Amino acid sequence: MIDEPQDNEGIQQDDVAEGPDSQAAGPVAGDDSSSSRDDAPGEESPPTPPAAEESAGSDEAPSAEDDAAEEARVDESGGDEASESAAEEKAEKPAAQEKKKDVIPGADLEPIAVEPEERPLSAEEQARLEAEEEERAQKEAALAAEAEDEPAAASRAPAKMEGDARFLATGKRKTSIARVTLLPGSGKFTINNRELDEFFPRPLHRTMARQPLTITGYDGNVDVRVRVHGGGISGQAGAVRHGVARALTEVDAELRGELKRRGFLTRDARAKERRKAGLKKARKRPQFSKR
Repeated sequence: MIDEPQDNEGIQQDDVAEGPDSQAAGPVAGDDSSSSRDDAPGEESPPTPPAAEESAGSDEAPSAEDDAAEEARVDESGGDEASESAAEEKAEKPAAQEKKKDVIPGADLEPIAVEPEERPLSAEEQARLEAEEEERAQKEAALAAEAEDEPAAASRAPAKMEGDARFLATGKRKTSIARVTLLPGSGKFTINNRELDEFFPRPLHRTMARQPLTITGYDGNVDVRVRVHGGGISGQAGAVRHGVARALTEVDAELRGELKRRGFLTRDARAKERRKAGLKKARKRPQFSKR
């Protein structure tokens, strides 16, 4: 029982001796507690950027005040230029409008030449064209040979014509009618106030028109004036030949026999027959169908 107080006093002295140490260690214990709180689940501490990074970021990002100042400078410097350009545009607009009124739209464009596309001919069409060309060449050669080889009908000189003589005649072929006038001259041949070569471009038709003059020997001794209408080119050439032959018989009656023998005085009335109602052509009928 006596020993117990001694023990208590020793314990108290130990506690007193350890007191300052315990106070010094106090903050360490506090740090442990704070770290333990930070590490507690469900609670996160906000990250804090370093001081160096904050200073660098502040230097790089321009402030709103600086941007406003720069825009004000640009506006002041460009304001005068903008006003000058606007004044120039206003002055140019009336001049441009006047030019547009004077210029016809599309006048500066170049016309586009469109060439028609030729359709290729079939074998039948090509053969038909070749046959027509061959037949035409044979007819022209035959007529030219007759005009060259046959001598003049009258061996005597052509009859003399007075200066004011006029010999009129009318020639017909198919549906063409030609009114012919023979005059003393040097062989000029006009049809509807056009030259013979211009009115009849093909040699066949020119030869037909001149045949009576060539045969009788009056080719270079008379001028021929013709007015022709109706029909086609071939019919008009036949009508001119018929009229010239009739006019020559008026000049010299002895030429009638030779011109009649060659068929120049015969009225060739063969023409295309007109089409009838209900038929395909003049005589051709549609095929009968029983069913």
